[in-house]
Formats: sequence, structure tokens, C-alpha cells
Amino acid sequence: MSVVFTRVDDGLGEFALRTLDPEADAALLRRWVTHPRSAFWLMQDADEAQVVEEYRRIAAHPHHDAYLGLWRGSPAFLAERYDPAHVELVGLYDHQPGDVGMHFLCAPAGTPVHGFTRAVIRTVMAWLFADPATARVMVEPDVRNTAVHALNAVVGFEVVGPVTKREKEALLSACTRAQFLAATEPAAATAEEGALA
Repeated sequence: MSVVFTRVDDGLGEFALRTLDPEADAALLRRWVTHPRSAFWLMQDADEAQVVEEYRRIAAHPHHDAYLGLWRGSPAFLAERYDPAHVELVGLYDHQPGDVGMHFLCAPAGTPVHGFTRAVIRTVMAWLFADPATARVMVEPDVRNTAVHALNAVVGFEVVGPVTKREKEALLSACTRAQFLAATEPAAATAEEGALA
């Protein structure tokens, strides 16, 4: 289980992503995905064996993978990356080269930490854009999940429109590298635009 990405948040310190072990991490993941606050993850009734099965399936998939997120060295969130041409959004939108799909889930917290969820999504987005092949990140949260829609907007996502999936009515949104930089690091976005001019 190796760390694949690290980001230091100005306010909250070190965040990292490591490879997920479906067996070793299953008990922890089950507590997260079955928590009432995780209803939109659609695994409320999963037992530990079902969690192992789901994350083994993801680990074996050539176009989908999952990572455990760490905050200051302790497990704190889950992130999934997928190719929307092969997973989740097949045939549901106008796929472009460099599109990457993303899911994330913060661990239910006994005591909420101000700015934590925002720091997590910034970390996940920075990780995805660290790959130069990533041109745009796509997300498809449930249309009713207004909290995540607002959070997505904060990091630069723009709504594409609703899409009907087998398991939910989703709100498809997209974020380019330039949109992410403009939303989270205005100076970096200006420098990038200047370099391209």
C-alpha cells in the first residue's frame, strides 16, 4: 500500500492518497459507506463481504481504481478515479480525450473540521490534474445532493446537465485544468494563461 500523491493544505496540513487494499481496508470502508451521511454512496446496506467484493471488482477493472485518503497520516477519505468512456458515463455524454471521472467520500466525523471537505476535494482534484494526460474531470452526483453541487462549484466545476443513470438521476458537471486553477489558485491560473499567450 504505497502513497501515490501528497498535498499540504495551508490550513489543515498534509493530505495523501495511497493504494487501497480491499481486504485490509474493508472494515473501515464499511463503517464509512454505511453511515447515514453517506446515503448518496448507495452502499447503505452493504456488509463487509460486499464491500470487499466491490473494491476487488474496482481493483481488477482496467478503467477504474480506488484510493484511501489520509489526513495527517490517518485514513480520512476515499477517492475513485475512472475512465468515463468505459465506466459510469458510457454513452451518456459527449466524451472528450483526457476526460477522467471522479468520486470522493469523506469519512463521517464525530467533530466536523472547518474546511476539511473543501481541502479533500482540492487534494483529489490536484491529484487528478497531476497527470498531464488529464484535461477535464467529470462528476455525476445525485441531483438531490445539493451540498456536493455547491462544493463542486467552489473548485471550478460547471454544470453540463442532468443525465439518467441506472441507479440515479445525476447532475453531470465538468471542470478543466484552467477552471480548477482559476477557482483555487488565481495567481497560478494567470501565470498559465500568460505562458500560453
